[in-house]
Amino acid sequence: MLGPRVGELSSAAGEDRLLAAAGPILARLRDITGESAQLFRRQGDFRICVSAAERPSGLRDSIPVGSQLSMLAGSAAQVLLAWEEPDRMHRGLHGAAFNAGALASLRRRGWAQSVGEREAGVASVSAGVRSPSGKVIAAVSVSGPLERMSRQPGRMHAPAVLAAAERLSESLRRSVE
Repeated sequence: MLGPRVGELSSAAGEDRLLAAAGPILARLRDITGESAQLFRRQGDFRICVSAAERPSGLRDSIPVGSQLSMLAGSAAQVLLAWEEPDRMHRGLHGAAFNAGALASLRRRGWAQSVGEREAGVASVSAGVRSPSGKVIAAVSVSGPLERMSRQPGRMHAPAVLAAAERLSESLRRSVE
């Protein structure tokens, strides 16, 4: 008889496939953008950096794997909150640096940007990674200093971030076929 652990095991297997695919995709995103790249998963009221590819030198926004960051600020937090159930999304907006309008706009265009939200002088762009069922399960991001990223970082980096998110989503879809 199959029990509740079957769902946990398939979830863990999906996590392993996501992490296995993330390394090379984040490295490519870093190389294309010239900025640090990260992959975040939501865990309760926080987001956890589960994979990262840092710039080898120069000023960078370093977020070590395992870092626990707030869900109240930053483009990855926006992405991870935007597709939640409405009641959970509205609870998550209390005290956030962004609002429901920003999340609605993000859902239309598919990516989020933040400028100085999480940390002064830092900008980021993020997009959602989807499970084979279409649920947003992670956020892929690039982040760096405002001087390089500009006050409109999405103009510069959204296409590359969206492509990386789609490559990760596709790797998960292929793994279940």
